[in-house]
Amino acid sequence: MSVADYAFYAFAIVTVTAGLLVTVSRNPVHSVLWLILAFLSSAGLFVLLGAEFVAMLLIIVYVGAVAVLFLFVVMMLDVDFAELKGEMAKYMPLGLLIGVVILMQIALGVGAWVQADGALGLRQAVTPDAAQVENTKALGLLIYDKYVYLFQASGLVLLVAMIGAILLTLRHRKDVKRQNVLQQMWRDPAKAMELKDVKPGQGL
Repeated sequence: MSVADYAFYAFAIVTVTAGLLVTVSRNPVHSVLWLILAFLSSAGLFVLLGAEFVAMLLIIVYVGAVAVLFLFVVMMLDVDFAELKGEMAKYMPLGLLIGVVILMQIALGVGAWVQADGALGLRQAVTPDAAQVENTKALGLLIYDKYVYLFQASGLVLLVAMIGAILLTLRHRKDVKRQNVLQQMWRDPAKAMELKDVKPGQGL
């Protein structure tokens, strides 16, 4: 076995172990830290596959932004985890049933997997020649040249999903004072201030 083989098994074992610990850890902060380790190990696997650009994206975007954001949210929010665990225990049988069904579907799909004769040729026909074009350039050609309309359509779908999430969670509370910029700009100076003639000794 070569060094690359040992590195692959090391990264694979760490990734699977960290992913398992993400789900079984009792402390949410520990779960986020295990998630960061799983991302880093996955980035190592991408480097071994020759996809350095995807590996750097995984580290910069997921580890540097998403996972750190999760960590800050978990640490700064005052969440009652005992109550959350009580709610989780109530729905545990249904969750286990759904998990077993999903595992059975995955097993059936993997067991019935058959590769067509021309599948490898069709996959190689889409991507540029790896000997002539770097993987970063090939990825850019696929996303921004060959499938640019599909890429833009997926961006619009994500934009609609983001706007929908904001609208669903937006709540206007009456007991919270909000700033009305237009009202401040259009205010009448004559009505904004009132002069009072305070007599000596009268007080306010």
